[in-house]
Amino acid sequence: MTLPFEVGVVVRDLELMERFYLDAFGCRAEHRSRVPESIGGPAGLGGELTVAWLRVPSGGCVKLIRPRSAPVSAFAAPWSVGRPGLSYLTFHFDDMDPVVAALPAAGARPLSDPVVIRAHGRRISFWADPEGNTVELVDARGGCPEPGHSN
Repeated sequence: MTLPFEVGVVVRDLELMERFYLDAFGCRAEHRSRVPESIGGPAGLGGELTVAWLRVPSGGCVKLIRPRSAPVSAFAAPWSVGRPGLSYLTFHFDDMDPVVAALPAAGARPLSDPVVIRAHGRRISFWADPEGNTVELVDARGGCPEPGHSN
């Protein structure tokens, strides 16, 4: 591999979701562009796209993808247990407490009670972003992840 990992998230409201990831996670907007149907179609994303590239402070990239020719429908049914596909994005922090405190005002909702739990010697917290995508926060103060484990 030659560059940090990128992940794409299909969104309904590009501006809302871009503001959320910029404000809540400190991502930096790199650029936004139109992706032609010749690329969006074969990618299975319905044709022409608008994509916002957001640089994660640790070096990765979140691409927010808004299909232009095939609008994203209302919220999909909740993910079922054991289904294949992307489950959540994980962000690692030295101290996640300021982020956890800011997430409700940014439009996120916690997915557990208590909001921060301990697992495998780490502090973790699961949230739904404004469009319902699951985001995991992992706090380094709770210990180091074992190789091959995200939480």
